[in-house]
Amino acid sequence: MKLIVQKFGGSSVRDAERIRNVAGIIADTYRAGNQVLVVLSAQGDTTDDLIDKAKEINPHASKREMDMLLSTGEQISIALCAMALEGMGLPVVSLTGWQVGIRTTGAYSDSRINKIAPDRIQRELDKNKIVLVAGFQGVNRVGDVTTLGRGGSDTSAVALAAAFHADLCQIFTDVDGVYTTDPRIVPGALKLPEITYDEMLELASQGAQVLHNRSVELAKKYHVNMEVVSSLERKPGTKVKEVAKMEKTNIAGVAKDTSIARIAVVGVEHSPGVAFRVFDLLGRANINVDAIIQSIGRESSKDISFTLPKADVEEAVKVLEENKESIRFDHLTVEDKIAKVSIVGAGMMTTPGVAAKMFEALYDANINIQMINTSEIRVSVLIDEGDAVNAVRAVHDKFFGGED
Repeated sequence: MKLIVQKFGGSSVRDAERIRNVAGIIADTYRAGNQVLVVLSAQGDTTDDLIDKAKEINPHASKREMDMLLSTGEQISIALCAMALEGMGLPVVSLTGWQVGIRTTGAYSDSRINKIAPDRIQRELDKNKIVLVAGFQGVNRVGDVTTLGRGGSDTSAVALAAAFHADLCQIFTDVDGVYTTDPRIVPGALKLPEITYDEMLELASQGAQVLHNRSVELAKKYHVNMEVVSSLERKPGTKVKEVAKMEKTNIAGVAKDTSIARIAVVGVEHSPGVAFRVFDLLGRANINVDAIIQSIGRESSKDISFTLPKADVEEAVKVLEENKESIRFDHLTVEDKIAKVSIVGAGMMTTPGVAAKMFEALYDANINIQMINTSEIRVSVLIDEGDAVNAVRAVHDKFFGGED
């Protein structure tokens, strides 16, 4: 008997019809002789609706109380889905994060899973029940409900698959796999039959929204057998694995991210320790920084530019301005009408000229590059936000649109 973990996102359970569809998928998996552990997200726009309700009451509500509120969305989903399965005559139980012993650590609204107590889930599985778990949530050391941040249900599913050594972790979405880019932008995007953990992690980190990057990190660390598959069509999806077959393009996909901004710390002292002071302060404020560029010193000063989520800009500016005397900079500039476009592929490590091919595509499309950032399997460029869609199309066409 295999143990299969299945996760269904918000669009997959957005209404009664979709919930019945999901219940059918779960039922088929169970009737095939498998143990089934399911993680559900909140329905459709429920989380956004709850945020709006909170703003009506208190626009500055504490993160603790926001976690209490937002965690209810997933609880609604698991209860409704359990009712659907009960109506089919199947044994099922729905459980919240705290009921199954998902222990978290870190800040409210962006906690990390520390450990999972297996007892309750194992007892229910031993009773031959389908177990439905509320994603996106857990409980911290003082007993408070915490949430795991954007994409947290993916992380819940992979963590449970790792903790219970599941044979397969299926992430069900409203698309039928991982594509070379967003098919809504490029209708000719190709579905990948498989992709490596590293490639998927880079794509997720650079804006691809199929999987959350923390879930891929966990899958790689604990060797979770993972598949991205459609909840609307019964067809093979995309397997996420350690090694995948190389495509002749040498890249796995193109991603864009318009949720970022750039801050430039202008006129900092050209001396040791300045960069440490800047990024230590941001780290202490729990602000994640992505690309960093330090200009060549001009006489006694230099500039430090970095990208970060738009949601963190206000806090980052506040932290830096409050410490202006200790950092010793002239002024800050903020640009939030930017986008990051990235190509990702394990084949880039052994293939010269991949970056040049990307830059050629952007040149041909008359798109100016503001900043470049690379890793072994990724090249990212910062461009004007208004050029993002055209950039993705141009770069995708250069790599996947025809013969070299």
